[in-house]
Amino acid sequence: MLENNEKLPAIPKLSSQHAELYEPYRALYIHIPFCKQRCTYCDFKTEALPSDDLAIESYLEQTIREIRTASKNSLLGSIESIYIGGGTPTFIGAKHLVNLIYTISLSVNLKPTTEFTLEANPDSITPALVRDVFALGVNRFSLGVQSFVDKELGALGRVHTAKQAHGAIETILERCENVSVDLMCGIPVQDLASWSFSLEQALTHQLTHLSIYPLTVEEGTPLAAAVARGALQPANEDLQADMMVAASKMLGKAGFERYEVASYARTGENKQNSASYRSKHNTAYWTGVPYLGIGEHAASMRIKLYGGECARERLMGNTVIESLSHKEAVLEDLMLGMRLADGVLASRIVSASQELPELTGIMEELQALMLVEEKAGRFVPTTQGWLLGNELFSRFILS
Repeated sequence: MLENNEKLPAIPKLSSQHAELYEPYRALYIHIPFCKQRCTYCDFKTEALPSDDLAIESYLEQTIREIRTASKNSLLGSIESIYIGGGTPTFIGAKHLVNLIYTISLSVNLKPTTEFTLEANPDSITPALVRDVFALGVNRFSLGVQSFVDKELGALGRVHTAKQAHGAIETILERCENVSVDLMCGIPVQDLASWSFSLEQALTHQLTHLSIYPLTVEEGTPLAAAVARGALQPANEDLQADMMVAASKMLGKAGFERYEVASYARTGENKQNSASYRSKHNTAYWTGVPYLGIGEHAASMRIKLYGGECARERLMGNTVIESLSHKEAVLEDLMLGMRLADGVLASRIVSASQELPELTGIMEELQALMLVEEKAGRFVPTTQGWLLGNELFSRFILS
């Protein structure tokens, strides 16, 4: 349990020299590591605390200071998307969230085109909370539903019911039209019929975005322990693949485009900021956009403006945890591009092949395996490529 400020992350020593050395940050992530209850599958750096625990207030004060420091040092002037995630940000309550979001609104130049997402769980959504954060600039909600079947929610250790999920969605839609829902396939006790039911239930609402994730059993979690002793059994990979295909077909018929391996956006124009309903923030991660993470265990990625051995760095707080050369950064961008339906321009592959000649063979192999195909001047992943993602993406990791 976080008991005092000594256990909280130190305020980053963010220097104004950053603007002279690195590309400006364009995405901002704020991490809230608290939940009402940890889910059985969760291996994130989060903690279940009482909502009135003083550690939450101390953490929010610290985070607000970090945001002000970043703003003072001119690191937030080019931000195009903001995402408050966790944990469960809405668990900390409207008072803390309002203080946090008000600080962000003073520190970031919020424009009509700025995407401002708040992650939430159904049990902590109230009309007053939605009203207050929407008034301060939040224009997108990402709701962790996971399933509309109570038995499956119980297997995951979720604290909400299907009825609460429906109510939370409608409460948000009364104020904000841009709502994304997370659904998970491969849950223990889930079959293809119950998965289809959850999809159908989601489509009873005017959602703008869905994220579809196969369940991964992570080591050290209660779910992994339950699976090990035979108490629960998640779906096998073949069934998960069938579920992903079923989701693609059902959501496609309902007017959603699959723009990333796990992401579906409603077609049409976003009425709130004159853009599509694709997640601008998540797309930043997949397209090599520099992002700043604030809060405990929040990662950042920065890109150097000038040449040198290191072109890209990932940080945790002030510590560089990964450095990529220019060639490694190019390969990473190509690999992440294969997560997207738009894929990668063929001309970009040709250009990159001049300094990475092995790329030509990689692309030929991926096409032979029917994991990638060439369409309209782009290399794009096939459905099989998405289903066999590890096999596709690993080809871009060179020893």
